[in-house]
Amino acid sequence: MSVTAFSNTSSAIHSDVTQVKQTLLLIAPHGSYRTMRYLQAASRLNLDVLIASEGEHSIVSEYAQGIHVQFDKPEETVKKLISETDGRNIVAVIGTDDSVIEIATETARQLGLTHNAVETARFARRKDLARNVLKENNTPIPDYQLVNINELTGQKISSQNFCFPLVLKPVSLSASRGVMRVDNIDELLTSAYRLKKILDKQKDLEEFEKNWILLEEYIHGDEIAVEGIVDDGEFKLLTIFDKPDPLYGPFFEETYYITPTRLSENDIDNVCRVVQSACHAYGIKTGPVHAECRLREADVYLIEMAARTIGGLCSDILEYGLGSSLEEIVLKHAVGQPVQQTFTDTAAGVLMIPVPQHGILKRIEGLLDAGKVEFIEDINIQLRDGYELIPLPEGNSYLGFIFAKAPSFEQVEKALRSAYACLNVVVAPLWKLDNQTATKQ
Repeated sequence: MSVTAFSNTSSAIHSDVTQVKQTLLLIAPHGSYRTMRYLQAASRLNLDVLIASEGEHSIVSEYAQGIHVQFDKPEETVKKLISETDGRNIVAVIGTDDSVIEIATETARQLGLTHNAVETARFARRKDLARNVLKENNTPIPDYQLVNINELTGQKISSQNFCFPLVLKPVSLSASRGVMRVDNIDELLTSAYRLKKILDKQKDLEEFEKNWILLEEYIHGDEIAVEGIVDDGEFKLLTIFDKPDPLYGPFFEETYYITPTRLSENDIDNVCRVVQSACHAYGIKTGPVHAECRLREADVYLIEMAARTIGGLCSDILEYGLGSSLEEIVLKHAVGQPVQQTFTDTAAGVLMIPVPQHGILKRIEGLLDAGKVEFIEDINIQLRDGYELIPLPEGNSYLGFIFAKAPSFEQVEKALRSAYACLNVVVAPLWKLDNQTATKQ
């Protein structure tokens, strides 16, 4: 699959500002894994970077020397950013994570830079709001209903009110956390209790987000991830990741992403039309888009979408096929440079190493053997010995990532599965003291 070359139609806004070095305002939560990747991309493009974060006392100099704000006070944060960037040649504002995209959007608006609708960030955070606007726009999505979780856990309910299978979803958690498939009324009640416990433990959720959840139609079919750039309201496809492991549930743990896709050109066109429709519904005019879709025969359903790049280190695999990082592509577009990328014939893939069970990580055996598997490019372990492992649906992290590159899709998939088979994750039971009584978790 190739990607059509395109240029940024918004470049004119930058053409008359060349005497001062261009500066990227990067709004990033302290510790965001995307920050360093954007810094590296900016360096390659000869851009200055000014970071806005809460990392006033950070040992990372880029955070410590940047603008220090409080993200829980968005109006004050935007006001401070406008004031402290006065006189600087800010050519783009990038929010690295969902939690700061709304602030980045409003800052870009007040600076007179190209930006998306302010509501766009809210749709990525609040699945219920996203579902409503997508439905109004006639974008294909699963049937859904918004319900109070206390009604599911506090009284006896009848199966006649539901059409199974269903998927329970919190309205605001990410990374498949709390997402569960249920096939009957007993599973619905059990999962609702489980989800309520997850939500009750979240300290950063609003009251509505703790009490209301989505019940969605389960879409049988293959799932894909879509990566692209929106230029003047038009969605431009970068690539599609196939997910060769079927995601049937009851939990929806991401594992294998492989590109280029094996979908037909007709299916690719249908996917792009659905994502374009969602971009219109969200009010996305510019910048990166990451979407998750399901294909049921000839029909494409949008499952999730956000105006940001793909999560984790998965964007690394795009470098194998595009020759530059995803962050570099985003920055080129943001500052008005032409984006001309063609995906090569090389296939690439990543395995997000799943958390096998709850407990304390002791060690991961077999890494050397896994690294020797043909076509394996890199193994990046994110969690260290002594870390408490929490699998889905309560957890939201992976052990790490395995990357592969090969001439064909099949060779990439085989390499990733072979490397994963070499690993032995040793986990110790977790014991917690409760009133002087040791309890195994």
